[in-house]
Amino acid sequence: MPITHLPRAAARRLPVLALVLTATLASSGCAVVDQSMHAVAGLLTPYRADILQGNVVTREQAQNLKPGLSRDQVRQLLGAPLLADPFHADRWDYVFMIRRQGVEPQRRNLVVWFEGERVSKVEGADMPSEYEFVAAMSKAPPSEGNRKLALNDDERAALPPPAPRAAASSVFAPQGAVRSYPPLEPQ
Repeated sequence: MPITHLPRAAARRLPVLALVLTATLASSGCAVVDQSMHAVAGLLTPYRADILQGNVVTREQAQNLKPGLSRDQVRQLLGAPLLADPFHADRWDYVFMIRRQGVEPQRRNLVVWFEGERVSKVEGADMPSEYEFVAAMSKAPPSEGNRKLALNDDERAALPPPAPRAAASSVFAPQGAVRSYPPLEPQ
């Protein structure tokens, strides 16, 4: 039935119905776009700077801590403590924390107790060696075994000979005016 034969009330509702239908289709399209944008955004993450705080204390440094060392000797060995509480002057806390994107956060604590001016005891988790610490800081996967950095004589002899060098062409010859200069010192 053509639009001209519709009753007046139905003809007035037709633009409203078209508007409602258009809004419904547009909003459902937005939901599809919104879902796909969330999927793409989930793949992309913003750059976050690595956060390092505190003192790095390695196993080699912790092994040098012995009861009887003075405060100055501890400071020379480990550096200034991250926490030196004035209300607990007999305790120095060495704390190390690192937060990196894509890696589990790490935290290590070492507490040095003093009696007077001398170390009485040391508390803390097992500290990593310097090698283990550097390996834990690296984002690259650990290499398997030691990498070979040099060839022995037999391996060098097995290499193919280098290609012969081409003769220098006139293209690379110096160009420009040829000048003669007087000698710098009289002869």
